Amino acid sequence: MHPRTHVFLTAGTALLAAAVVPATVLPALAVPTGPLPAPPPTAEPSSAAFPSTAPSTAPSGAPSAARAPVRQGAAGPPAEGTASAAALLARAGECDRISDGLYRTRDDTPPTVAVCDTKGAVFWKADMDIDCDGQLTARCNHEADPYYQEQTAFTQSDGRHLNAEKLPYIVVPMTSSIWDHSSSGIHGGSVAAVIHANKVQYAVVGDIGPPGIIGEASHAAARGLGILTDPAGGGVPSGVTYIVFKHSQVSPLEDHDAAVRLGNELANKFLREN
Repeated sequence: MHPRTHVFLTAGTALLAAAVVPATVLPALAVPTGPLPAPPPTAEPSSAAFPSTAPSTAPSGAPSAARAPVRQGAAGPPAEGTASAAALLARAGECDRISDGLYRTRDDTPPTVAVCDTKGAVFWKADMDIDCDGQLTARCNHEADPYYQEQTAFTQSDGRHLNAEKLPYIVVPMTSSIWDHSSSGIHGGSVAAVIHANKVQYAVVGDIGPPGIIGEASHAAARGLGILTDPAGGGVPSGVTYIVFKHSQVSPLEDHDAAVRLGNELANKFLREN
């Protein structure tokens, strides 16, 4: 039983007992009518027994136990950042085309996607196909993905290929006459904000795809956006915006927490400057 509940019940029991005390002992409980005697002097309370509650005099930048940051993650995954999907989409509106031509989203679709230039980033609006290439996992393998390959264009710090089931990454097209991503400061490990259905997922550039096709991301990136992750029949046919920040670099490439921190910083800078 909670201690305070217990004390309350005990006091209630005492009052009930007082209510049934015989009349012969009531005079002893009567309130005196004369002046009350002065209470004896009491010692000053010990500061050890009652710690001071005065405000801390520590510098404003110093850590304080009362202001300790709340750690996220215990009750669910941490938020992907403070830049909203709506705000990012508003800045990635009108397209200043940097690509010399348009990309297809699949082999059998017409070229409709332009790569657009803006201050601090490039962006495009396309579909999302699921890339399951890289490390062999329970969900990324030859049986799940008929086009599965054990390699990714970029690797982890330990030399292993990326884990598409674990790491959110995007795929950029191979350099061609349409666009050379490296000329825009985009390389392996560059950070991107991927937006779909009012959600923002930070990712890194982790793989390179065919030269004329755009709109692909890893199993983990799709899962973070609530997109069906089946590499054979998942993804979405449209409605995905990819904002890739120029001259950014996540190291090690597989550190998603670092990608979120850097991505959030660059996304807010993108909002301020565009």
